Amino acid sequence: MQRLFDILFSSIALAFLSPLIIPIILLLRFTGEGEIFYTQDRIGKNGSIFALYKFATMLKNSPNLGTGTITMKNDPRILPYGKFLRKSKINELPQLLNILKGDMSIIGPRPLTDQTFGAYCKDTQKVIKKVRPGLSGVQQVVMRDEEGLMHGNAASVDFYERVLAPYKGKLEVWFVKNKNLNIYFLCIFITVWVILLPKSSIVWKVFKNLPSPPYELIKPLNYS
Repeated sequence: MQRLFDILFSSIALAFLSPLIIPIILLLRFTGEGEIFYTQDRIGKNGSIFALYKFATMLKNSPNLGTGTITMKNDPRILPYGKFLRKSKINELPQLLNILKGDMSIIGPRPLTDQTFGAYCKDTQKVIKKVRPGLSGVQQVVMRDEEGLMHGNAASVDFYERVLAPYKGKLEVWFVKNKNLNIYFLCIFITVWVILLPKSSIVWKVFKNLPSPPYELIKPLNYS
C-alpha cells in the first residue's frame, strides 16, 4: 500500500513542481561549475547500493575534500546558490525520481553513504536495511538542521560519531519498529509544517514516545 502512495505522490509532485524545477535546472547550468545533478552511491533496502539524485549544490570533488561526506554549516565547498537550495531542501527534489524507480520511499530512514552508515552500530544497520530509505522521515525532521548542529564543534567528525550518529540511529530504529501508514502520513504533514515553520517543535508533540536526545542536543532540537 505504501508503495502505491509513493508512486502516486511522487508523480503528482513532479508534475506540480515542474515550474520550479525547470528554472533551477537553468540556474545551475549557468552558475557554479555548470553541473545540474549530483549522484552519489547510497545504501538502500537489504544493503543494496543505488545512485541517489540531488541538485548540485557543492563542488564536484567535495567527497574528497574537507570533511568528506559530512557537511558543515557554511561549508566552503557549497556553491553560490547551494546554501539556499540546501536550506529550503529544494536540492532533494530529484529524489522523486529515485522514489518512482523504487530505490526510495517518500518516508523512510535517511539514505546514507558508506562513511555515514558505518557510524551506526551493526545492530542499528541491520534494522535500517529492512526498509527503503526515504526522502523525509522522523530522523530527517528531528535532525533537519544537522549542518547547524555540527557548526562550532572543532572535532566535527568526532562529534558526529560520538553524539549525532548514535541518536540518529535510535530515531531510525524507532521508525522501522513503529512503521505504519499513520506514521507515513503524519511524517508527510510534519515535513511540510517544518519547512514552513523551521523553529517548530511539532515533531515532539505528535510523536511523544520518540527516543530522548542526548543532553548536547536537547536545546538545539527544541526538545520538550
